[in-house]
Amino acid sequence: MEMLSLARELMENAYPGRGIVIGRSKDGAKAVTAYFIMGRSANSRNRIFVEEGEGIRTQAFDPSRLEDPSLIIYAPVRVWGNRTIVTNGDQTDTVYEGFEKGLTFEQSLRSREFEPDGPNYTPRISGVMQAENGNYAYAMSILKSNNGNPKGCGRYTYSYENPAAGEGHFIHTYLHDGSPLPSFEGEPKRVEITGDIDAFTDLIWNSLNEENKVSLFVRYIDIATGKYETRIVNKNK
Repeated sequence: MEMLSLARELMENAYPGRGIVIGRSKDGAKAVTAYFIMGRSANSRNRIFVEEGEGIRTQAFDPSRLEDPSLIIYAPVRVWGNRTIVTNGDQTDTVYEGFEKGLTFEQSLRSREFEPDGPNYTPRISGVMQAENGNYAYAMSILKSNNGNPKGCGRYTYSYENPAAGEGHFIHTYLHDGSPLPSFEGEPKRVEITGDIDAFTDLIWNSLNEENKVSLFVRYIDIATGKYETRIVNKNK
């Protein structure tokens, strides 16, 4: 698979929706993830990321302007042991609770499907990273309607063991802007992971469409020790 420029993928797409990047730093020492949200409606744009425990939660920037909280208020990131869960919805909790019951990532998501927001039927995208004692692997999932038909759900899981340094994978909810919004197609895109956490954060944030971007989370996890650094950028301040 061709190695793509993450910056170019973002700059050439005004509305990829919500996106997850998971990979390994150029020096091979860090497990890397990023999650961003975008919005077209006032309700979607009225959000920020806030830290919650070892993860994050979405929150209304101006509570007085919050309309329907369903699908936009959730915990995108939670940590269970040496696993970091990153998703675009409340299925973060589903995966976390599945791990508590001894289920796998894929088994946990069997109880979920795409979002009930017809006619878009936004895909649920999810990822999990496991880094410990120098070992690192990750998996990504997408649950999507059958080409816009809500009667069927396609379930796709991609697993990456011992990922190469400087490489990652990128999955997002929409192919591009539209009405209805067309769902992501194909397997996660192979993208280059460059720079330290600050440079990588700047690269993503500065490449997202200025009008539509809302918030960004980036985390670098030391694969040997499990210690991590986090960056959060919110358009609303």
